[in-house]
Amino acid sequence: MKTDLTDTTSSKINKALVLGRRAIGTPAVGMVLTLVIVTDEENAYDALKAANEASREHPSRTLVVIKRGSRSPRDRANTRLDAEVRLGADAGSGETVILRLYGEVVDHAQSVVLPLLLPDAPVVVWWPVNAPTDPANDPLGALAQRRVTDTYAAEQPIEELTARAGTYTPGDTDLSWTRITPWRSMLAAALDQVHCTVTSAEVEGEEFNPSVELLAMWLAERLKVPVRRSRSNGPGLTSVRLQTSAGPIVLDRPDGSLATLSIQGQPDRAVALKRRETAELIAEELRRLDPDDTYAASLRYGLERLDEEAATTAPAPEQPVDVTAAAAEGEAAEAPAEAEKKAPAKKAPAKKAAAK
Repeated sequence: MKTDLTDTTSSKINKALVLGRRAIGTPAVGMVLTLVIVTDEENAYDALKAANEASREHPSRTLVVIKRGSRSPRDRANTRLDAEVRLGADAGSGETVILRLYGEVVDHAQSVVLPLLLPDAPVVVWWPVNAPTDPANDPLGALAQRRVTDTYAAEQPIEELTARAGTYTPGDTDLSWTRITPWRSMLAAALDQVHCTVTSAEVEGEEFNPSVELLAMWLAERLKVPVRRSRSNGPGLTSVRLQTSAGPIVLDRPDGSLATLSIQGQPDRAVALKRRETAELIAEELRRLDPDDTYAASLRYGLERLDEEAATTAPAPEQPVDVTAAAAEGEAAEAPAEAEKKAPAKKAPAKKAAAK
């Protein structure tokens, strides 16, 4: 069921929600939280699709806030709120309200969202793109217990990740961190199988992927070892190698779907480690509404400290051998080497006689 409201107010939207629930035969509100999605028109469809799929696990009232830009001073002076209310099969397992803001109301989105929040229910704000540098101090972020961003969608992901560390507030999280949950679980399980001491680590992944940096900082913070990052063609994370006192532990995923876990002295094992869709990531984040202390500790470890530790302590990669230079050196040393080899050959009979 869809209801379009043009030039409306929050009061009329609430009334449309009540009438819509009665029309489809579900007057009671069975939502467990309010999910506020702050996005633009270009990314609204994908974000809403992911939220609807996640609502099967977490029935919620989804408020999509789309801030429409105004091209002329006359349009900016014309303040308007348009809404689209979706219930039933059109809204997954929850309720959906798409809010389009025009004019000066764009700068006061919190005043539109606040009357539409479910009473006594937690609030989660998600920015699929264009997240603020300090989500907790954003007017919409201040309404939420959890604030979800995605640095992978930023123009400069690594710089954005560094900025997140400086403005972190309990309740902040990022989908780049959520993407490495299976990696962290698999590596922790591998270390539980072997009694050893980890001496260094290496994380390999595609360039400008914040998940690579977050996984490296997590390993460095938890294991207290130097971690080196190396570049690959992807997709995403491709491998993690742990150097231990009992031999190397390698988790390799070259195709983005199936990984191979190799532990010294044990047969290789194939493990499912596919790249997950956005719906799975946001569903995982909605499972917990308390602050993620592990994410905070890893984020605050710092990329600068990670670079310094890896540069000063981690073993350097092996350098390729110059075959031409090696051949030239071999020819220059060939004559002296043959002379040295002939001298022991003459003394061989004397050694045998002494042995007898």
